Amino acid sequence: MTAFKKYFAECLGTLILVVFGCGVAIVTGCGTEAGGMAATLATAVAFGLVIVAMAYSIGSISGCHINPAVSIAMLVSGKMSVKDFIGYVIAQCIGAIAGAAILGLIFGFGGGFGANGLVSASTPAIAIGKSLAVEIMLTAVFVFAILGVTSSGDFSRISGVVIGFSLILVHLLGIGLTGTSVNPARSLGPAIFAGGDALRNVWVFIVGPLVGGVLAALVWRFLAGKKEQ
Repeated sequence: MTAFKKYFAECLGTLILVVFGCGVAIVTGCGTEAGGMAATLATAVAFGLVIVAMAYSIGSISGCHINPAVSIAMLVSGKMSVKDFIGYVIAQCIGAIAGAAILGLIFGFGGGFGANGLVSASTPAIAIGKSLAVEIMLTAVFVFAILGVTSSGDFSRISGVVIGFSLILVHLLGIGLTGTSVNPARSLGPAIFAGGDALRNVWVFIVGPLVGGVLAALVWRFLAGKKEQ
């Protein structure tokens, strides 16, 4: 039952992330000319505030990963088992798909669902390469901040705020490039319903964040190991 509660918390948290984060992107027209910088800022803040809210509501239950990239970093860092990793990722993906379905019911199923897109480039190969690089970098920065602020109980009271602001930071840079994934589940749910290029290219927003999460964990292990010595 304890494991189920953790998985359910991850499912619910990811659902809320997609509904409010991608929902605000839809409402404000984020990524469109009409939306402008105000829409970008609103969307970035929405994603960050969801993380803050979830960190202080389900953090004590599941750790509030609500992101496979965070979970894989915890796995590499030795902070979770393979069994829990698999359970978390499945729950997160289910939550993201359910969240996207709710957006479809609210806004209609003919929209973009706040799905991610490739960086503009002269060729598809360059667009894919740039998008992977962007997502790896943004995710590595975001997950590195999470690993740092959760490494000590001294930061427990402010960890949710720090993580939320870190997510806002990476969104401010990434929205104009890829729409900012840094979360494979967040990308998968909307892409399934958006279809088209969003679904064809969703692998970029699964692979990039996962690689970024692993890199952040490896760098953190190296730095933390040196500090301990």
